[in-house]
Amino acid sequence: MSEFQNIGLIGRAQSDSATVSLKRLMVYLQSEGYSVILEKSTADNVAGHSARVSSKEKLGELCDLVIVIGGDGSLLSAARVLAKYSVPLLGINRGRLGFLTDISPNEIEVKVGEVLAGKYMAESRFLLDMSVSRGERSIGKGSALNDVVIHPGEYIRMIEFDLFIDGQFVYTQRSDGLIVSTPTGSTAYALSGGGPIMHPKLDAIAVVPLNPHTLSSRPIVVEGSSEFKIIIGNENIALPHVTCDGHEQFITQPGDVIRIHKKPHRLTLVHPINHNFYETCRSKLNWQVK
Repeated sequence: MSEFQNIGLIGRAQSDSATVSLKRLMVYLQSEGYSVILEKSTADNVAGHSARVSSKEKLGELCDLVIVIGGDGSLLSAARVLAKYSVPLLGINRGRLGFLTDISPNEIEVKVGEVLAGKYMAESRFLLDMSVSRGERSIGKGSALNDVVIHPGEYIRMIEFDLFIDGQFVYTQRSDGLIVSTPTGSTAYALSGGGPIMHPKLDAIAVVPLNPHTLSSRPIVVEGSSEFKIIIGNENIALPHVTCDGHEQFITQPGDVIRIHKKPHRLTLVHPINHNFYETCRSKLNWQVK
């Protein structure tokens, strides 16, 4: 018997292609005798189904495995909610790049069947926790599997901030912003900003300046256990924004303090048995081959 019996399904919102793959996957799972539980908004796109329906948060308590049908953004969203429940995630790609959702739609029955039969690789990824405080008051909190980004929002203006790592002053920087990235996020926005690609097994965090005013300000990589404190400068014309994986957004004011550190809960990603990080990089980033 498979270790995965109760399987949650989350589909990409407003995507006809994701809905097609979702229905195909449901037929397969139910024909094989698995219990299928649909995330509530996903269920709204599947007319006439007989599956159980649950909130995204409740899937973490009810399921042995959650399968996300969509792009990397869909998986990031699921990861932020479900990481604390220790339920593994598997991705079917109905997006663009598909670094995290690595099963192609035409392989659903074969690859999902292999995973359910125990032929899979499990990978542990860490997330980041972020908080913004104003004096003694908390302004907001968020979490990110990819990155926490400080940016000027709607204005094309440089912003100024002080960066501290593990209590040690690093620099005062004027730039378009800063990306604090996990290894998972190193192939996302941080890569576009000139940051290094980090292997997912690394316990490290990359700090990538966005168009710094001082050209000698380069990306740095630090221990994954590092604690970051960013103090928003007093001379900013634009009010810097903070986002987690491009979603949860908070608008800061001069003197606000942003703190970032590793989340205590880790995410388990499930891949087909032949998953290879370097092959994924070759295919998604068009690296040269002979």
